[in-house]
Amino acid sequence: MLRALAVDDERPTLEELVYLLNADPRIGTAEGANDATEALRRINRALESGPDGPDAIDVVFLDIQMPGLDGLDLARLLTGFARPPLVVFVTAHEDFAVQAFDLKAVDYVLKPVRRERLAEAVRRAAERRGTAAPAPRIPVHEPDPDHVTVELGGVTRFVPVDDITHVEAQGDYARLHTGKGSHLVRIPLSTLEERWRARGFVRIHRRHLVALRHIGELRLDAGTVSVLVGTEELQVSRRHARELRDLLMRRP
Repeated sequence: MLRALAVDDERPTLEELVYLLNADPRIGTAEGANDATEALRRINRALESGPDGPDAIDVVFLDIQMPGLDGLDLARLLTGFARPPLVVFVTAHEDFAVQAFDLKAVDYVLKPVRRERLAEAVRRAAERRGTAAPAPRIPVHEPDPDHVTVELGGVTRFVPVDDITHVEAQGDYARLHTGKGSHLVRIPLSTLEERWRARGFVRIHRRHLVALRHIGELRLDAGTVSVLVGTEELQVSRRHARELRDLLMRRP
């Protein structure tokens, strides 16, 4: 079973996270640390103890914005260890997802933490450690084909697919762009490409999926191809250029 360390400088949040972790049957023990410096001392003790020692830690559930040494700093330090614990970021801020996955994070959980979302992060950590066990039963709901559910800061929003102009890949996440802003969701770009192909979305680059109806211009400049979506110009890769041009020519 996984041995977990939760790190957060806000005491109520830390206590709630430790409680939820201890309630998961795949977690053997879950402890808390109030800041990254305390966590680093605890991790050093775990590494000295060895992977089978009494102080071992398998996974760290880590807040990002903390005074002094922040969560990203701690994660960078851990990459230099020979056998570092896995890292799951738990944060109220969605803007650090790309940096988190560059640091090989297992998952990126947004606050306030929902039990079922945390259970998914534990499942990923258990699979990575090779200690996967039966997961708690969580209701499964079929996705609404006309909306994307976005959760941030305790607010659930239902973004109409027709309002999405383009999608940008960010690690295991996708950033949905609309005329009013953007939203980060944990859905791979390849999944959205398959799901929305019939709705007029087309891949133009390994990082971008675009709604054909929102393309205002196709631009050719010195052998490079780009499209104008709203006020944003997006590059089209060479392998997708011909297909995109054909689709635009046939567009009603």
